[in-house]
Amino acid sequence: MIIDGQADFRSLLTHHLSTHWPDAIITDYDPIAGGHLPDEFSGAGNDIILLGNEQGDREGVDVIKKFLKRPGFPALVYFGHRKEAGVALDRGVDGYFLRDDVSHDVLIVRLSDILVARRRVSSTGSLFVGDKAAGINPLIKGYQLIRKLASSSHSALYLAERESTGVKMVLKVLQQIPDVNDESIGAFDRFLQEYELIAEIEHPNIVKIYDLGVADDHAHIAMEYLDGGDLRQRITEGIIASVAVMYLRQIASALAKVHEVGILHRDLKPGNIMLRKDNSIALIDFGLAKRLRLRMEITDSGEIFGTPYYMSPEQGHGEVVDERSDIYSLGVIFYEMLTGDKPYQSETAMGIIYKHARAPVPLLPARFAEYQSLLNMMLAKEPENRLQSAAEVGEWL
Repeated sequence: MIIDGQADFRSLLTHHLSTHWPDAIITDYDPIAGGHLPDEFSGAGNDIILLGNEQGDREGVDVIKKFLKRPGFPALVYFGHRKEAGVALDRGVDGYFLRDDVSHDVLIVRLSDILVARRRVSSTGSLFVGDKAAGINPLIKGYQLIRKLASSSHSALYLAERESTGVKMVLKVLQQIPDVNDESIGAFDRFLQEYELIAEIEHPNIVKIYDLGVADDHAHIAMEYLDGGDLRQRITEGIIASVAVMYLRQIASALAKVHEVGILHRDLKPGNIMLRKDNSIALIDFGLAKRLRLRMEITDSGEIFGTPYYMSPEQGHGEVVDERSDIYSLGVIFYEMLTGDKPYQSETAMGIIYKHARAPVPLLPARFAEYQSLLNMMLAKEPENRLQSAAEVGEWL
């Protein structure tokens, strides 16, 4: 049920809901034209109430208090102005949105999260309920999960099969959809951004993205299944120089395309570089990517996003970064592909960051001497002394 005094706003919310839930029964009420709902209004028969702050001669936050004092009132989501957020949350709303800044994907995911949380008997935080050889009864409609590939604090990767076509693909699933005051909102924003950025690009060395979906209480990205393992594994097995150069060309070509459309990767590492069975490279995981106009993010806890082993000196010190930071990371990877070792190591992350900024560029073994000048140009401490574009890597080779 939608309660707000502005018809256009009620229509907007109805459109968002009916687009995702075409079978939903949606009612709306105008408290200005129809008068305020009676004191005995309990919300019965509704799964969720969407309350706007246009309530005529009453303050929206006062209506919240009136509604939520009734036992068993449905989930209540409030749409107001920024100054009302604190009061609305203190009064116990299940979710809060800025009235003038409602994103479809964020709205649907958060409403799904609220609805499922209300239905769940237990709150395990799991992506799946039930258990069949490690808990797979998916809430992701349209996909049959095969096995878990990897997980992090914010997301998990699953090999899955699309039921309609039988095609294998990878689902990247956000583990927790944040409520409005959840500290993981940044992770959710980066998750959605990952899809939006990659979907703009068509390149043989960039993973193909098929779909962004919202299923029950989780968002997911459906992407190409890359069945050749990752570059990290290939480095462990050992890479001959000619193959390392081939991989370098392909990664640099993908980066050039990424940079061309105004994107930085900012987390380039062997674990984010996958291979197909034909031995071609595919760049993945743009979760830390940012438009060039945006500055590097550092969390409130001081965490620097990225992996210290592959960070440029400027990224490690929280300075503004550009394409040349990705080129530095690629230089680190090239060194590791040739030698099997990382160029800088330390017992602490800060020790590694210090060496990236201060230690000399490492020398390659004599058998790889022909690539030393290229490595010097990729791992220069100052960005202006590096190759200035990813395309230059291929040109130099």
